[in-house]
Amino acid sequence: MLTLLKRESLILLCVLAAIIGFALEHTVMEAGRTASLIAAAIMIGAIVLASTRVAHHAEILAEKVADPYGTMILTLSAVAVEVLILAIMMNNEASPTLVRDTIYSAVMLDINGILGLAALLGGLKHGEQPYNDDSGKTYGVMILTAMGISMVVPEFVPEAKWQYYSGFTILAMIALYALFLKMQVGTHSYFFSYSYQGKGRVADHETDRSASPATPSILIILFGVAVIGFLAEIMSTLLNNGLRGTGAPVALTAILVAGISAAPEILTAVRAALGNRMQAVVNIAMGASLSTVILTVPVMEAIALYTGQPFIMAMTPVQTVMVAITLIAAAINLNDGETNAIEGMTHFVLFATFLMLAMLGL
Repeated sequence: MLTLLKRESLILLCVLAAIIGFALEHTVMEAGRTASLIAAAIMIGAIVLASTRVAHHAEILAEKVADPYGTMILTLSAVAVEVLILAIMMNNEASPTLVRDTIYSAVMLDINGILGLAALLGGLKHGEQPYNDDSGKTYGVMILTAMGISMVVPEFVPEAKWQYYSGFTILAMIALYALFLKMQVGTHSYFFSYSYQGKGRVADHETDRSASPATPSILIILFGVAVIGFLAEIMSTLLNNGLRGTGAPVALTAILVAGISAAPEILTAVRAALGNRMQAVVNIAMGASLSTVILTVPVMEAIALYTGQPFIMAMTPVQTVMVAITLIAAAINLNDGETNAIEGMTHFVLFATFLMLAMLGL
C-alpha cells in the first residue's frame, strides 16, 4: 500500500491542490484578476498531472490487450477527460460556441499537432516510417462524415427545428461509432494494427508493464477522472473570473480544454514515433480526433436537448476551410502506408496556422 501511494504521489499532489483550491477559491477571486489567473494556471497544471497519470494507467491496460484495443483505451480515456471538463465549463460559461470551438481545436491539435510533430520527429530520426494505410483511410472518412453531419450541415438547419436535427445527430453519431467499434475490434481489426517485422523498430519492453495487475490501474483511472472533474470545476470558475473583461480570444478556453486532454497523448505519440511505431501514432492522433467528434457531439447535444438551450455547432468559414485543408492533407499523406518528415512538417505548419488564426480571433 505504501509503495502504491508513493508511486502515485502525483495524484495525491493533485488531490491536495484541489482541496487548497476549494478552500481558497473565493479568497483568490476577491484578490483580483491576476490572482485568479495564477490560481487557474496552477489548477490547469494539476489537471495535466492527473491526466498524465490517467494516461499512464491507460497505457498499462493498453499493453495488456495490444492494438487495436490498446489505442482505443488510450483515446477513450482522453476523450472522457475532455467531455468531463467541457461539460463542467459549459455549466459555468455561457458561451454557445464553446463546444464547437473545443471540438475544432481538438481536431486541429490531434491531426496537425500530434500527428504532425510525431511524424516530423520520427521522420528525422528514422526516415520513412511504415504503418497500415487502411487505418488512415478509415479514420479520415469517418472524421469527414462525422464533422460534416455535426458541424457543417447545422449551418443550414432552421433555428426553429434545431431539436429535430439535434436528435438525428445523436442517433447518427451513435450509429457511426457502433459500426466503427465493430470494425475496430471485430472483422476489420487488422486495419488498425501493423506487423513491423523487425524493420528498425526500437523495442520498448525494458519494463514489462503488461505483467502488472489490471485492477489498480482501473481504480486509479476512475479516481483520477474524479479528481480531474473536481479540479476542472475550480479551474473553470477561476479562469472565467480572470479572463472577464480582458479581451482574450474567445477560442482561448476551447484551446485550453483541448490541450489539457491531449497533453498525455502528445507524449505517448512522440515516444511511439521515436520508437519507430508509427501505427500507434496514427491510431492515437486520428483515433482521438474521431472519438472527440463522435463521442463529444452526442453527449453535448443531449445536454442541449435536456436544457432546451442549443449550442452553435456550425463552424465558421475559417474553421471549415482549415478542417477541409487538414483532412485533404491527411488523406494524401496517409494514403501510401509510410510517413516522413515532410508530411509531418505540412501538418505541423497547419497547426501553427491554426494557432495564429486563434490569436487573431478568427
